[in-house]
Amino acid sequence: MAGQKSDKVFIFAGRATQKLASEVAKNYGIELGKSAVFQYADGEFQPSYEESIRGGIVFIIQSTIPPTDNLFELLMLVDAARRASAEKVIAVIPYYGFARQDRKDKPHVPIASKLIADMLQAAGVDRVVTMDLHADQIQGFFNIPVDHLFGSSIFTQYVRNLNIPAEDLVFASPDMGASKRASSYAKTLGCSFVICYKHRNKPNEIGEMRLLGDVSGKHVVIVDDMVDTGTTLCKAAEILKESGAKTVRAMITHPVLSGTAIEKIEASVLEELVVTDTIPLKRESDKIHVLSCDWLLAEALHRIVSHESIDNLYEESLRSVRGIKHEIR
Repeated sequence: MAGQKSDKVFIFAGRATQKLASEVAKNYGIELGKSAVFQYADGEFQPSYEESIRGGIVFIIQSTIPPTDNLFELLMLVDAARRASAEKVIAVIPYYGFARQDRKDKPHVPIASKLIADMLQAAGVDRVVTMDLHADQIQGFFNIPVDHLFGSSIFTQYVRNLNIPAEDLVFASPDMGASKRASSYAKTLGCSFVICYKHRNKPNEIGEMRLLGDVSGKHVVIVDDMVDTGTTLCKAAEILKESGAKTVRAMITHPVLSGTAIEKIEASVLEELVVTDTIPLKRESDKIHVLSCDWLLAEALHRIVSHESIDNLYEESLRSVRGIKHEIR
């Protein structure tokens, strides 16, 4: 490893991301830091560090999934680290919640992702590490460094292992917002991409969906940053299949999977849904495969500590540098 690892590096976990944080610490080469949360009878809680972190670089890993207690716990852990005289406090947010509220798309609504950025900075965060933001411009809401990691570092090798010839492979965007992501995958793997255009009646309700492009006789991979109710994904898969696709699978970074989403996935025409563990699955499913991002986050933390660039943090170069392996779980 380039650079010498500091013995003053700590990795702590919020309650929403305990398992992932443990694996990140293991890949990094240190034990997960000791912390505790005292719970009052009325639901109020108080996190605390159970070891000295004075003068250390403190990484706090927490996805800000619902309920909002997870966000507030992260803010409290940051505040506690500052008050415990940590030298640097870095928030590692694998899934950045409220990211869909990145602009005023109608009157009298908040820009919640900007509000959260302000709260994190007010609490004392020095740096943020996150993965596949719903909107890239959220990085501009911060006045501190933001390291934005990409799920493509994990998913690209998975697609290569399918051994599908480039001429038979097509990437699909389930809506216009994900078209840039689908285009990037297609360019990397030398294949084409299509777009499913959708019109929403209201959030989580699709009015209509149309396919822009040809998928006849192709193996199609739908890519996106998150799957929530599963309605858009399943509808897109159905249209692609009806349009002549041989197989349809999806690779989506954040498995929000609200309500009956898993049941919808299981009943759909999808061959499989491949996700990461930025959010713990509510339950296992034969159709859902989880690729861990622990090695990717651990490598990013290594490079932050040793002041190395993370611009080229992709799967082939990564394994040659660290020899870190990632597995399907």
